[in-house]
Amino acid sequence: MGVDAKHIATFLLGAAAGLAAHKYATMTPEEKEKLMAGLKDKAHQFKDEAEKATGKAKDYFSELKTKGGDALKAHFPEAEKMMENLFGKGAKTS
Repeated sequence: MGVDAKHIATFLLGAAAGLAAHKYATMTPEEKEKLMAGLKDKAHQFKDEAEKATGKAKDYFSELKTKGGDALKAHFPEAEKMMENLFGKGAKTS
């Protein structure tokens, strides 16, 4: 059985986790408190950015839907009628 990149990555990740655990165990209570406060601040910043991105994504897709439909109607005026005929939605016209 050979050693591949997956094994090496697993070893390095384990070694990094061990070093981090040792560093945390040797910290003073003040350093631990400061570290936790910093992590909490970063988590709150990340949460705020994620909420802003979610709002922007909703706005973007809403705008894309509106503009995309308008562009399709402008360049292919019969598109709505064709889709209604094809999928059977709305009033059928002859």
